[in-house]
Amino acid sequence: AVILDFLLDESTAGANTARHTQARDMAVQTLRALAGGALHDPLGGGFHRYSVDAAWRVPHFEKMLYDQALITNALLTAWQITADPQLRDAATDTLAYVQRDLTDIDGGFYSAEDADSFPPATLEAGDRIKQEGAFYVWTAAEIETVLGPKDAPLFGYAFGVRPEGNVAREHGAELVGKNVLYRAHTAVECAQKFGLDEATVHTALAASAAKLSAVRAQRPRPARDDKVLTAWNGLMISAYARAAQVLGEPAYATTAERAAAFLREKLRDPTTGRLAHSYRASIRDDHGFAEDYAFLVQGLLDLYEATFDVRHLDWAVELQERQNELFWDDAAGGYFASAGGDPGVLLRLKVASDGAEPSPNSVAVRNLARLAAMLHRDEWRELALRTARAFGPKLEQSPFDLPQMIAALGWLDRPPQQILIQGEPDDPHTARLVAEVWRRHLPRHVLLRIDRASRPALEQKVEFIRALPAEADAPPTAYVCENFACQLPTGDPAVLAQQLTPALRK
Repeated sequence: AVILDFLLDESTAGANTARHTQARDMAVQTLRALAGGALHDPLGGGFHRYSVDAAWRVPHFEKMLYDQALITNALLTAWQITADPQLRDAATDTLAYVQRDLTDIDGGFYSAEDADSFPPATLEAGDRIKQEGAFYVWTAAEIETVLGPKDAPLFGYAFGVRPEGNVAREHGAELVGKNVLYRAHTAVECAQKFGLDEATVHTALAASAAKLSAVRAQRPRPARDDKVLTAWNGLMISAYARAAQVLGEPAYATTAERAAAFLREKLRDPTTGRLAHSYRASIRDDHGFAEDYAFLVQGLLDLYEATFDVRHLDWAVELQERQNELFWDDAAGGYFASAGGDPGVLLRLKVASDGAEPSPNSVAVRNLARLAAMLHRDEWRELALRTARAFGPKLEQSPFDLPQMIAALGWLDRPPQQILIQGEPDDPHTARLVAEVWRRHLPRHVLLRIDRASRPALEQKVEFIRALPAEADAPPTAYVCENFACQLPTGDPAVLAQQLTPALRK
């Protein structure tokens, strides 16, 4: 996912149009293959951890929270760029999966679901041996029993079902004779083969999927890892917050806010403000790592830009200050993985690669640059620069190891775009200006909304805001700025769109 983030950033940044197109096509093709392949669960939503075959038809069936968060974010960005409904639908069904199956009753997000579970038939026979993918796979006969001879052929054609099963023995003996569902044929292809119109195909496949989902829900579920990890919850908060913006669905922001409240109550020391790394069954591990701070700061910044609740911005600032205090390497720059003073840590190391999860240093560079742009904190932009310089040799020698860092470096090439919208939240004109920003992929921007409730707090943080008109009856107005040097203010969404568009070519 970190490579997808880099490619999507590259698709709208820089001056090389051919490179934009190449980066966009690589990312979008990959995401379409993810959404249509067996790594994506077409019945329950979400993504499995990885594939064991080159065609992405046989997954390792474990589902990890961080994958749901990172892939969803990439899908949302790609949807902004392409308006491809396949990408939007994969994002929304992943968010639905997390909310349904990985969310604590109090709002936190659990860590994972296992790959193995009990096959229903063997369980009934008293055999207590779990099998890989048992919850997810189907025989052709099972599908026909559920759907009937009329609907099973269409569904089977669409999702690659074969009478003998679609998994080769070398990819798992226990899967032989079974089918892993993936999107083998498009609605257009299905319509042509069965003499139907596309709308009928979509309706029939949705009805069949609902029937199979209901039957699957009666099977023994894979075990769930119900630890709540601060870092992974930060990533998932980002995904829900960005979904609220990109898709215009406030309910996603509510889910993100519940998770943030859970972390604040359960995984934050109320005396010191320090974060814990994990929480389960009322037991909190109080040794938070740099990733816990970096990923949660990112989530809170995204949540602020989805809700404009200054409390999220305040906590992000507090956590960034605490991250600087606990993990900063003043000698060489960058952030150690663990805090100083822990007798169990003999050697403090830095996470120097973006892997299945991004490096906290890569995320910190972007966080610091965003906060500096929002709050005019030049010293935090300098910390971002020092962090990036600390990884300069690594970037020169092995740039593929740090794609997220390379994307973050774009924030330091030139000042990011600052977008300030002044207007009351219940004014539809304010909402239209905000929506004009939200619907675009602007990879280097920050967004602030100033209203009567938030103005006093924001004025204390940003001197520029004190100079804005404060009349209670002033019409909603947008300011597009760099270093708080602004273009002409406007209340017209069309003019705002024109002011934002050049940012896509920078």
